[in-house]
Amino acid sequence: MARVTLCAHGMAPPLSARLACETAAVRFLRRFRRVMSSFPISRHRLDRRAAVPVLFVLLWSSGFIGAKYALPHAEPFTFLSLRFLCAVAVLLPLALAFRAPWPASWGEAGHIAVAGLLVQGVYLGGCFVAFTVMPAGIVALVVGIQPLLTAAVVGPLLGERVGPRQWLGLVLGLLGVALVVSRTLDLAGVGMVGLAASLVALLGITAGMLYQKKYCAALDLRTGAFIQYASAALLMALLSALFERQRIEWTPELVLALLWLSLGLSLGAVFLLYVMIRRGAAARVASLFYLVPPMTALFAYFLLGETLAPTAIAGMAIAAAGVALVNG
Repeated sequence: MARVTLCAHGMAPPLSARLACETAAVRFLRRFRRVMSSFPISRHRLDRRAAVPVLFVLLWSSGFIGAKYALPHAEPFTFLSLRFLCAVAVLLPLALAFRAPWPASWGEAGHIAVAGLLVQGVYLGGCFVAFTVMPAGIVALVVGIQPLLTAAVVGPLLGERVGPRQWLGLVLGLLGVALVVSRTLDLAGVGMVGLAASLVALLGITAGMLYQKKYCAALDLRTGAFIQYASAALLMALLSALFERQRIEWTPELVLALLWLSLGLSLGAVFLLYVMIRRGAAARVASLFYLVPPMTALFAYFLLGETLAPTAIAGMAIAAAGVALVNG
């Protein structure tokens, strides 16, 4: 199985180059903090509410690191079915212990399940399949179109208006993402399967967020997430049985990745995403995904020793500026 590459590898950079990269990273983090502070929230709840988008970007970005460790040891659908089952095993006793309210009707439960299938099953399934057959930079670029696609359809679907300043920010954000992943854009590695899987992931996360906002924004996070992950687990188990050998190598890397992606991502990051969808405009929430590739590149730099090119550093600044325009 192909190794997932998050950014270009190379020899260890000279000390001066590393110091320059770390200085640029600090500047990006400061700009990132200002962007998060610009999210529309009430003054008396500023600190607590501003932490939500910050934590979301940090947690969601770490998912790509987790995928890098997991995919060499398990096939995509098999791993995702395990990940979702772990989330279900945590959520069901949690919902029962706190007597969380369940959907009032089968129709409401159906809406919740559809949103979960789109966000969890279609999006993550598409991404994980694409990661195994195509450079991760191209996957990130294709899925990075999501904020623009969301902005194009929120008007007729949700009645939200996207102004010229926000459109400029969305275009800048995509440009920033392209620069961040530019060194990993190996077009020779592009195949129809990987490209199709990336497009499926793009449509899944876009449709899923809009569906969640329109039909089930007020869901109880405990019971609602249980329904979504149970539905997605069934879908992944079916796809695993049909298309995979269900091979799993129980290595420490796989176990740690499974635990982190199940708890930190499937519970932490997704809960934060749903809270933001409930409270904010869809285009504003979607713009935060532009900060995921820059933050992932920083994680890979500090944790995995991967390199940061000058174009990537410039892309980080441009992406942060774009998100600030969207949310300003």
